[in-house]
Amino acid sequence: MNDDLQAAEDGLANGTSSFHKMGKGMVAFLRATLGFEPEVMREASERLADAESTASADHRKAQRDPQVHRSAIYPIGSEFALCHAQAQLMSAVVGVLNESLTESIRGFYKLRKAFVTLDAILAAEDKYMRGQTVSARASVDSGRSNRSARPTRAVPGGSVDDRPSGMKQEKSLLDTVRHNEAQAAAKSTTKSNGPTMADYDDDDDDDDDDDEFYEVDESHENTPKTNTYAGHIEINGIIKDLTRNSLDDDDRNESQDLPPLRALSSNHQVLDHDPDCDVFSNPIDVCIHSGADLCFGLLLVMISMIPPAFNRLLFIIGFHGDRDRGLRLLWQASKFHNINGAMAGLCLLGFYHQVITFADILPEPSITRTSDNKAQQDVQGYPKERCEALLQDMRSRHPKSHLWLVEQARMEAMNHRLSTSLSILGSSSKTKSPLKQVEALNMFEKSLTAMFIHDYSLCAESFLNCVKLNNWSHALYYYIAGAAHVESYHHCKMSSGSNKESKKHAEKATEYLHQAPKHAGKKKFMARQLPFDVFVTRKIQKWDARAKEWDVPFIDAVGVSPLEEMIFFFNGYRRMDESQLKTSLENLGWSDDSSRGNKQWAKEEADEKAVLAVLRATTLRNLQRWDEAASVLQENVLANPNTELKGGLRDDWTAPCARYELGVGAWMRRKQGGKEEVEWVKECEGWIEKAAKWESYELDARIGLKVATAQDTLRKFWEGGKR
Repeated sequence: MNDDLQAAEDGLANGTSSFHKMGKGMVAFLRATLGFEPEVMREASERLADAESTASADHRKAQRDPQVHRSAIYPIGSEFALCHAQAQLMSAVVGVLNESLTESIRGFYKLRKAFVTLDAILAAEDKYMRGQTVSARASVDSGRSNRSARPTRAVPGGSVDDRPSGMKQEKSLLDTVRHNEAQAAAKSTTKSNGPTMADYDDDDDDDDDDDEFYEVDESHENTPKTNTYAGHIEINGIIKDLTRNSLDDDDRNESQDLPPLRALSSNHQVLDHDPDCDVFSNPIDVCIHSGADLCFGLLLVMISMIPPAFNRLLFIIGFHGDRDRGLRLLWQASKFHNINGAMAGLCLLGFYHQVITFADILPEPSITRTSDNKAQQDVQGYPKERCEALLQDMRSRHPKSHLWLVEQARMEAMNHRLSTSLSILGSSSKTKSPLKQVEALNMFEKSLTAMFIHDYSLCAESFLNCVKLNNWSHALYYYIAGAAHVESYHHCKMSSGSNKESKKHAEKATEYLHQAPKHAGKKKFMARQLPFDVFVTRKIQKWDARAKEWDVPFIDAVGVSPLEEMIFFFNGYRRMDESQLKTSLENLGWSDDSSRGNKQWAKEEADEKAVLAVLRATTLRNLQRWDEAASVLQENVLANPNTELKGGLRDDWTAPCARYELGVGAWMRRKQGGKEEVEWVKECEGWIEKAAKWESYELDARIGLKVATAQDTLRKFWEGGKR
């Protein structure tokens, strides 16, 4: 976590324990998720499979080893069960990022198995905390002196069993996983309080080699192609059609022909003590606690973020997410000065500075009380002070890492200080990180920030540098570089700039935009093209067709500012200050003002005018000009029949996005008067539900993240007794 993975590799090289192999797997995992290179992902998969196998074997040995660590909180061998679950979790992420559909499905199955083990570890903490509460009520002093299994400070593998003789040994945490997994699939209801320590497991060979997965035949010459996935998937022997990827039937989660989704109990006793507490006197308990909180918290947050278009994947995982509980577990893990604490800090800052920044409808910050009655900001919304303190702590722990500089830049952007953000990213690129993956991440963030701040030259240059540093989506990089030159071309035309300058930008825009489709389709996610690759290819086809139809140069057939469109999809408007938002409005004004250089607007179809309306309304909404924003959407999007906004090469995302934007506007106005807060929220909910239930459309997964966050926020609002 200090940008020195080579030192980590050297330190772990000669070890063969579960912990050494887990460390090696985590190093490869970090490289894989930061850069997405196929060869690095393959290496990560191999290392994690080795770590998973070794942890399973060590867990079995621990059940028979009298010298193994014995905890007052966790069952015997829980440290190896945690390693096993961590390996499965990281393998799942790598599998889902893999281009093979088979590996993606295997990844979701691993998520389920890791979830089960981690839930069991947290259940042990819950049991311990309930016991401590009972003991405290009886006698605080006797509870401290008569504890039967006080943790010791022995090194791993060598602690003494202080339990009374004759005490029955707990069953292995992984003793009956397969048996209970099969039982769970057959039951129509499940326990709500989570599994006990004896509920789950791994028999003598819990590798995924026993689970039959076959490579999917991904091409069928005689099968018609569809824009959405129209296949079937088998879950526990039941074949289900996955084409219904919207929320048009409210009872889909209650379907009796699929394994039930388990809701987690919200009545957990949380082990939220500080690291210097006596409870954590043993380093193995610290490892188990911080690791379980990190992994389970991350899982709960990840699953809660699944957008509506992919909601049926929850049936593979078998569990609902819980964003609040997941975030609290991550905050707890971040207290500890180990790899788990550092990873938790990175996950939290990434969540708040990317996911939350990407959303618009969020809970208001509130103050909560800790178990020792200390006041602190809640995890909902954006807890600004807590994030600032966390980032400062992480930078002091790992001063050489550029990852935290990237997070610092994101934090500045979150607070509408894009110039400061760009300055941090620029200075960071001068003192390069030894990790090329971190360098690529820094450059991508710099490219986006330059786009948001309307520095077209730097934006184009930086995205072209991304092509050299990273091979994830060259189509997107070339497209945005070309879009930046389109904007420069428009500015030359509006300002009566030199013919030579405008011609240069027109040539570069044409070159880079046509370069983009040549790189589309080279990367896949779950055996499908990346959504932006599909988007980019269609846009170029649309402009080529218009150039031919209108008999104009390609550059003059480009419609509404493609750069402002990219700003919308990356939610850059939320990061802008007032002057930058006004610049965006001016850029958008070029489209429908023939006096400023655009002679083609009268020829535009309804879908292109809808694109302008959504971008303009979003900018106006961020300027708090809500009435104007709503009027623009009603007149230019909702007034059109949906048939005019989809099909062929049209931009079909505008209709659902317009409804989402109307929902955001209602939410923002809930405290501004005009009508009661509850009425505004009901209006917001109505629009959000329409957006959530919309048919499949381009980039629906990206917009779906916003919708899912909005639904979560609205649910919390009503749970607060406001209805």
